[in-house]
Amino acid sequence: MDNNNKTVLACIDGSNFSRAVCDYAAWIAQRVGASLKLLHNIEHREAPAVSDLTGSIGLGSREKLLAELTDLEQRRSKILLQEGKLMLEAAKERVIAAGVSDPIVNQRHGGLTEALIELEDDIGVLVMGIRGEEHESQAGRVGAHLETIIRSLHRPVLVVNGEFSAPQRIMLAYDGSEAAGKALNMVAESPLYKDLRCHVVHVSRDGKANEQVLEQAAQRLRNAGVDVVTAKLTGAVEQELCDYQRQHDIDLTVMGAYSHTRLRELLLGSFTAKMLTMTQKPLLLLR
Repeated sequence: MDNNNKTVLACIDGSNFSRAVCDYAAWIAQRVGASLKLLHNIEHREAPAVSDLTGSIGLGSREKLLAELTDLEQRRSKILLQEGKLMLEAAKERVIAAGVSDPIVNQRHGGLTEALIELEDDIGVLVMGIRGEEHESQAGRVGAHLETIIRSLHRPVLVVNGEFSAPQRIMLAYDGSEAAGKALNMVAESPLYKDLRCHVVHVSRDGKANEQVLEQAAQRLRNAGVDVVTAKLTGAVEQELCDYQRQHDIDLTVMGAYSHTRLRELLLGSFTAKMLTMTQKPLLLLR
């Protein structure tokens, strides 16, 4: 991550993931010397249309019902607004306790993806939970907006899927692609990874690992002063990476995201989506 006038942006809601989102965002902000912004976004839901109700309801009754629905939506909006402010205040106290000074709080209305696109120029890294409060208890599910956000932003996105643990060992999933190259450069250049051991892992399905590509990546990191371990694996990429992650106590995986065409992903499935579903540790994704 380049901290040149960039902000660590943490998206919070009412889910339990929000606490870890705050913790990881605070960890990043302090290591790279960036400011931290906490964002709570309120998405508007369409109220039931009175015109869809049965025609047996009289005109006067319809008007009364419409007025009641409008009043109900206004009260709901006020409650959501106040609830969001309380979440932001609690998140602010948490990151201050973690050592962040002067965190910024921001509450917005509208679509989350659109809000993040508007803020993109100021984002150094985005931190968000793997799913929101509506689907929090549905293990293995990815949030409804997550894929769209990752595809829409050209910024690193840290996806949090569990309690915070300060990373000591990271894994760079490297295949020589453009997206993987961006991840490699980020690890080499950012102070975020200083003093962390980096496992550079290449997986091939046929056992024909490109050793030259792997060694070039490792040497790039060594030249930047990174402590490097390399590994060549064979098998299903996502399964091998997740197994390696568990076996070597990897705290954070860095990888390129959605680097293939949508048609290829439609036919073969998305590697990024599979990793989001299978991994038990946070993923830092780049496009």
